[in-house]
Amino acid sequence: MCIKRVVCTERKEKCPICGYESLTIRVAEHEIPYFGKVAIISERCEKCGYFHNDVYCLEVKEPRRYEYEVSSPEDMSVRVVRSRYGVIRIPELGVEITPGPLAEAFVSNIEGVLERITYIVEDFLLWEEDEEVKKRAREVLDLVNKVKRGEYKITLIIEDPTGNSAIIPPPEMKSKLRVALLSEEESSR
Repeated sequence: MCIKRVVCTERKEKCPICGYESLTIRVAEHEIPYFGKVAIISERCEKCGYFHNDVYCLEVKEPRRYEYEVSSPEDMSVRVVRSRYGVIRIPELGVEITPGPLAEAFVSNIEGVLERITYIVEDFLLWEEDEEVKKRAREVLDLVNKVKRGEYKITLIIEDPTGNSAIIPPPEMKSKLRVALLSEEESSR
């Protein structure tokens, strides 16, 4: 993956935490495969140590839906790119990850997506009191482990109204991928 820097700017501002004029804001535009043009924004206060980083897609493409059949351990390495607007669904597990106001874009693989799900479900188990709900959560964790071993098939779906998400298998696994444009109704859900 080749990343090309296009533009970079830097300025000082007032820190939202300590109030001093010591916040350095850097904005760099890059050209990144599958995301297109992005702005990477980095904020760091020299006084109090506050920092925040974020990535914004500067291009909007046609809304897309990606579906990938996960059926073997080899599928765990298939690349997954999710923009901050992408919705991830795995119907067989009853999983839907919808972006909130602080959602971040990420580049990972199918195993990484399953690890994120595992982390969330395990955290959920710590706080849930209803035994039936806990039982269902443990079933999901068991199924995730079976998926990783190639013992249970799932469909990984990503829908993105900005078209900036993708599932990118190697050429020999492309037959397991389906890509479609989202209708106006689907992309506004």
